[in-house]
Amino acid sequence: MKHINFKWSIACFFLAILFSNCNKMDLQPVGEYTDDNYWLSAGNSDLMVNMAYNQMYSADKMWNDEALSDNVFEGRSNTNQRIIRNGNADPSLGLFHDEWKQGYEALKTCHIYLANVDRVPNMPAAFKQQRIAEIRFIRAYVYFRLVNFFGAVPFSTSDINLAESRIIPRTDKAQILSFIHQELDEVMQILPSKNTLSGLDKARANKAAACALQARAYLYESNWQKVATYTDSLINNPDKFGSYSLFPDYAGLFTVANEYNSEVIFDYGYLIDKKTWSKYYDAAPLSLGARLNAYAPLQELVDSYVMLNGRSITEESSYNENNPYINRDPRLAATVVYDGSTIQKLDGSATTIRTRPGTNTPDSYVNAASNSTSTGYYIKKYYDVKANSTFQSGLNIIMLRYADVLLMNAEAKFELGQMNATVWDRTIKAIRTRAGFTQASALDYPGSLSTAQMRNTLRNERRSELALEGLRYFDIVRWKAGTQYLNGVAHGAKFANNSTAFIVLDTRKFDEGRDYLWSVPRSEIDLNKNLLPNNTGYGN
Repeated sequence: MKHINFKWSIACFFLAILFSNCNKMDLQPVGEYTDDNYWLSAGNSDLMVNMAYNQMYSADKMWNDEALSDNVFEGRSNTNQRIIRNGNADPSLGLFHDEWKQGYEALKTCHIYLANVDRVPNMPAAFKQQRIAEIRFIRAYVYFRLVNFFGAVPFSTSDINLAESRIIPRTDKAQILSFIHQELDEVMQILPSKNTLSGLDKARANKAAACALQARAYLYESNWQKVATYTDSLINNPDKFGSYSLFPDYAGLFTVANEYNSEVIFDYGYLIDKKTWSKYYDAAPLSLGARLNAYAPLQELVDSYVMLNGRSITEESSYNENNPYINRDPRLAATVVYDGSTIQKLDGSATTIRTRPGTNTPDSYVNAASNSTSTGYYIKKYYDVKANSTFQSGLNIIMLRYADVLLMNAEAKFELGQMNATVWDRTIKAIRTRAGFTQASALDYPGSLSTAQMRNTLRNERRSELALEGLRYFDIVRWKAGTQYLNGVAHGAKFANNSTAFIVLDTRKFDEGRDYLWSVPRSEIDLNKNLLPNNTGYGN
């Protein structure tokens, strides 16, 4: 959130709260505040709300989620995401522990706020009601993230003490999802419309954010009727939710200049002089000043982008492997840096990136372990031309946007047997038109497609539109398509063997009986045996 910068004394106080795990708030005073006097200030209470926003998500989470998918390869080290994708994860994996810990730290912040906000004197009733609704929205989001990784998890609607944390069992995922749905329905009626928010308050949760998250939650359950209901409601009720539309420039969506545009429903905020993210320092082309390349797009992602006529590269006879980037979906060039891409440097000048071996530039592919690209590609989406020389960026990360609502609506209507030209034109045609497609074969409703072909078209459209935004892994999981997308060799560009073969990277392994859920962290099991039995395939 782009809100208030913590004073050191306040930050210390909150850190003490967070890292006390499940202890009650009987801490010794830190800095100038105590538990008794902190809640005497409405401003102080709002800092707790800001902390909850900070804890719910981050740029690092988005990029790390993307590395779990078939869109990205991490070549510089054996990261936790790479260990998972290669089938070597066990309950001691650090990522399992970190995701669990961070989720429950965020929940603790929410519960502490809800338990204490009534102690704040003279807080206007409407203001209090809105902030409570924001906290409940954040709590619902955090629980949603936890259950999608771990399934059944410990569940509580209030803060618990240390003794309780050592015995609390896991609650079924379905029960927690029921709570999430109820919370989102309730806060949807309380949160303000986008049209009533101004300035940095545009980054706060609003009615449309609750509605879009509700649709996503039902999407992950394959509850198509509910997805259709909530997406239709958001699309057709601008007076209630605010007016949303596709931003005209796809690439421009992900720039500082166009933050809070007509498509953004909810994002995670940064400010260059207060709070930044720097993941791009290890993703950009080296000639732009990057440190090295730690993660890069895979050939599988590049190949998923269709031709300008709407046909896939396997269907189109004019596709040329030796000149593969022409006549392609314009979103490819907005998302991926490939050999011959033009990009703006941080000083404002333009440059052409050469990744093909033998071009003698810092960006050229050498091998999968070199400092330059491991795949022959670099990431372009979220490249911030306003970042500093070490790529510290103040660019917001979009968590919910209108194009996703349209894609969810199209998928739901298809699965309900309600896909027709009207639905197609409102959703897929609109998205492709904005992307830059002009040919009728790409834009007109393909009514002759079989059920399987239409499903594949809609899923691929989702991949192309939302690539590198942290959603691909969760789509694969909800489709139960792990073997299809996350099993087998991951490839880079056709740069191997003197450019006669595709680069061969990791051989990924997906276990259908295990890998749709993560293990309960070993460190948590050691503290609380009531978390057993563990998820299938991870032992106890």
